[in-house]
Amino acid sequence: MTASKMVGMYVHQHWPYNRPYCARTWTDADWRGYADGLHRLGYNTVLIWPVLETVPDPPTQSDIESLQKHGRAIRMLQQDYGMRVYIALSPNVVPDDEAASRFAFEKRHYFHCDRRVNPGDPAAMRAMMQRRRRLFEYLAASDGVCIIDSDPGGYVGSTNQEFVNLLVEHRRMFDSLRPGIELVYWMHAGWLGYNRFYKTGKLTFSTDEENLDCLTRLMEANPEPWGLANGLPFAERLGIADRVISFNYGRIEGEPSFPLTNFGGKSAWEGGAAPGPRGVMGNAQTHCVQLPNTFAFARGAAGMPVDEDDYVAFAGDLLPGLGKLIVEGWAALSGDVAARMREAAASIRALEPGTHEPGPLEGLLFGDPDRFLTDLAMQLDMRAAYTDLKSADLPPTRERVAAFAEAASRWQARHGYENTWWWPDLDATLRRIGSPEVNAVLDTQMNPWETPEQFETTAFDYVASCLRDAESFTPRLLQALRKAAGHAE
Repeated sequence: MTASKMVGMYVHQHWPYNRPYCARTWTDADWRGYADGLHRLGYNTVLIWPVLETVPDPPTQSDIESLQKHGRAIRMLQQDYGMRVYIALSPNVVPDDEAASRFAFEKRHYFHCDRRVNPGDPAAMRAMMQRRRRLFEYLAASDGVCIIDSDPGGYVGSTNQEFVNLLVEHRRMFDSLRPGIELVYWMHAGWLGYNRFYKTGKLTFSTDEENLDCLTRLMEANPEPWGLANGLPFAERLGIADRVISFNYGRIEGEPSFPLTNFGGKSAWEGGAAPGPRGVMGNAQTHCVQLPNTFAFARGAAGMPVDEDDYVAFAGDLLPGLGKLIVEGWAALSGDVAARMREAAASIRALEPGTHEPGPLEGLLFGDPDRFLTDLAMQLDMRAAYTDLKSADLPPTRERVAAFAEAASRWQARHGYENTWWWPDLDATLRRIGSPEVNAVLDTQMNPWETPEQFETTAFDYVASCLRDAESFTPRLLQALRKAAGHAE
């Protein structure tokens, strides 16, 4: 295994949708192809979230097959590509077994079956660790496990010491499987901060003092081997900066995200160019769609520039001879000129299907160049219709609402994503339509930064309900838009 600084990709699998857009659905060949593409771009580490928290006891056949597949992916990444492989894990989440067992792993929604375990309850903790150990037997070849201190996780009233005790229990469990598995404390919202979210309904991060307290307690426990994701300022104050990996989240793709290729700007490149002492980790949710930012992040990590010619060369390594055409599509997609988007989509559709020989980065195409090109054309169709709809110079007529609803529905039917849909101007644009049905769906989106006026039950139940309802937001919104197409003036 290489000892160089990490350049990592987080393979996020929270939301169930279609192959190859959602990594839950990947085949062994998909995993190998993606690994080959990442390796060629300079990535040397992969962080996988296999969503163990939703696996019922006993596991369904689909869960067993998923565990086995992830075990094979770990060994392939290590043995064939020399990569480090880490597993992501929520701190204290287990499923409602009956609810989870109703669905195959590939179709199971996280927040429809999740339960929180009280870290202060010894019996509940023993039961959780026993079931987790059975699942980790499939993944024991991994180099380490990153346990996040928050989203999703937490327990109202739990203390930093209980969280550290939870990490120590995982250390013991890993040692019982294979000594040497690194435990990585993933600092995010903070244990105490996220616990308050479930108490108040408003998200606030842990304070500096609370973060320092938690990290100091972990140092005292010293669950070697262990590392730290994020928290560099705190680690520097405590003299443990050499343990830190920077998880520069959201630079390639935010999450949850309605699938749409991100292109341009400096965010991805700057994210890769800002490693911690041990390296840097990027993240994506729809990996086959986020190819330009995957490339830009790797260029930043390598200290190499990225400009239009670099993108053209990269796209040419995907599909030789089509680099300029692909980059023109990406650039149009990130712009605000509907005519340019439609022209790019027409140019892509004019290509003869089945004639495209992939290049050295063919693994990033997941075995289907035509699927990749069609995806880009469909995204351009949708964004062109949306650009017309949001134009301040054009009223949101029935025709424009219908055009956007139809184009977005076609793209959504292809990838199957159902969760929250965040675009910076989406809410304001859709409220211009004046549709009560559309507004009612938009109103269901929780703003975690604002305290709700009241709860029907408890704040915990309110947050859990909002997260659960978010799992179906996109289909509900599209249905409302189709209905509104008959009502907009």
